[in-house]
Amino acid sequence: MQGSARGWLFLCLPLMGSLTGIIGLRQFFVAPLSDPGVNLAWFIMQMLPLLVPLPGLLRLGINSTFALCMGSLLYFIHGVLLAFEPALRLFGFAEITFAAALCYCSAMLVRILREQPPPGA
Repeated sequence: MQGSARGWLFLCLPLMGSLTGIIGLRQFFVAPLSDPGVNLAWFIMQMLPLLVPLPGLLRLGINSTFALCMGSLLYFIHGVLLAFEPALRLFGFAEITFAAALCYCSAMLVRILREQPPPGA
């Protein structure tokens, strides 16, 4: 069971990196804000739902994995908003794809971790 959990974790990590890349590309090169400091602060704030549960996800903690699953829905909603903007439509569809895949992979990981016995039992 631990091996399949590692497999789903292996799928979650590149999806998190893809979301970071697509948002960074849009934030810094395609549609940047006027002030670079504010632009960086806004990017870091957008990355918090991915960065906060990362340490627990690497330890295969069920709470962190569930938080990542719920956080990926925020990126899905943001992608839907971008998909209706003609200039950023491609970025919106990419964000929808990566966020939906991350939500599915992290939900499957939560399901596997929930079925495992506790570490002390």
